[in-house]
Amino acid sequence: MKKTILLLVSLAIISVAAWYAYQLVQNKGKSDTELIEFAIEDVSAVDKVIISDPFGRTFTIVKKGKEWTDDKGGCIVQESVEFILDAFKKIEFKGYLPDNSHERFQTLMASQHTKVEIFQNGEWIKTWYIGPSAQDHYGQVMLLDDKVAGKSDIPVLMKIRGTHGIIEPRFFADERKWRCTNIFSLELSDIAMVDLKFNDEPKRSFRVTKDGTNMHVYQQGKELSDVDTAMIFRYLLKYKKVHFDLPNYELSEAQVDSVKNTTPFCVLSVKETNGNQSKLRCFRIKSEAVVQADGLMQVEDIDQNKFWCELPNGEFVKCQYFVFNHLFLGHVYFPLDLTGIKTHDGIIPKD
Repeated sequence: MKKTILLLVSLAIISVAAWYAYQLVQNKGKSDTELIEFAIEDVSAVDKVIISDPFGRTFTIVKKGKEWTDDKGGCIVQESVEFILDAFKKIEFKGYLPDNSHERFQTLMASQHTKVEIFQNGEWIKTWYIGPSAQDHYGQVMLLDDKVAGKSDIPVLMKIRGTHGIIEPRFFADERKWRCTNIFSLELSDIAMVDLKFNDEPKRSFRVTKDGTNMHVYQQGKELSDVDTAMIFRYLLKYKKVHFDLPNYELSEAQVDSVKNTTPFCVLSVKETNGNQSKLRCFRIKSEAVVQADGLMQVEDIDQNKFWCELPNGEFVKCQYFVFNHLFLGHVYFPLDLTGIKTHDGIIPKD
């Protein structure tokens, strides 16, 4: 009798142990899946991404047809979206964190992380929480919240397949970094008039008008004769691809207002054939750079490379003379009378 009881107890213990082992295996597989399945197989169905950074900024990108825009329909840099979609597709598991580090990373990520909310076909599917980089800077500590599997509370290390580096730089909420840099993207047929007014040297001012095949060039209100039509075409073609260099990362709102209240060295106005008009106000940037000319060192008080520009929407950006000289230097294309003018080959670099 005792042997029978002992046998039954042994069988019961073995059964319980087997069941417990089975549950561990099942739970382990489920937990691992919930923790590491960050990747999105069909990135073509992703149509919205919301990025929130540790500084309280949030930026939303939305797919409109084949293009991506901000949530107001504004132009954004498409290459930056491609980097994000590439991360969605190629992210993969790098490794688990040591057990004794879980609490520290959970606390750290609760206070500072980049949050990436991902939508497919209009529905939320996943949220990435991107924390600190791996010690070898090859990957990132991350948490996952998944529509099906739920939210993990244990961070893991993830990396981008084939990329040696961290993940977070692909995800930024600073709208200035997202904004398209193009100012003009005009075809020749789009342009009706271009007017440049140089306040510091009015003699450099000129205007180009185009009405069908009738084109004219004026200097200070007086029409120029003997203007080569081919040169007018050549000049107007320069408005097909004009970009600014950098958003304003330097000046405060008060400083921007102060600059705007000064007289711009140039006001560039463009009227399109559809009636749209754009006006740029250009301001020199003060500099204390030391330059060498004719063997002598001298201090130049004007930045030779860049200037501030107020866009038609009021935004303040930095532009390069290298880009805008094609628009500023009318004498390169037209027989302008620049007698007594020095700055076209001095402060403003040559074309």
